[in-house]
Amino acid sequence: MFRKILYPTDFSRNAKKALEYVKRLKDSGTEEVVILHVIHEYGLDSVLEGCEWAGIDREKCKEDVLGDIVKDKESKAREILKEIEEIGIKGKIRIEIGNPASKILEVSGEENASLIVMGAHGEREILELLIGSVTEKVIRHSKIPVLVVR
Repeated sequence: MFRKILYPTDFSRNAKKALEYVKRLKDSGTEEVVILHVIHEYGLDSVLEGCEWAGIDREKCKEDVLGDIVKDKESKAREILKEIEEIGIKGKIRIEIGNPASKILEVSGEENASLIVMGAHGEREILELLIGSVTEKVIRHSKIPVLVVR
């Protein structure tokens, strides 16, 4: 029924809870899980402004900072991939940069996912209260079912 699952994660406690549901869906015919982490473009802009303020070339700073961030997130995603593969589900990792809700919806289409499984709140719960929940935006605009784990 849900052959390909998109699992967006920010590696928070709630995302880890959602991963347990992803694993349980193996019995429902899940064959593949796409692990997605979105590096928020606004956070990256703030870092780059700090580099400029410190007199560091913006492009060099972007390469260095982004490279470090991507390596860290890929390392965390590989741990999740290992867990998924250990129970017999094929997986792949995608690290994207942009608006999290928009990227989640975009990747769900590109990957032809049949279900999105995500936590109700991410690591920035207070921020989400102020600017709107990523989860709410995904639920509102997704063309496929979304399983939200509290």
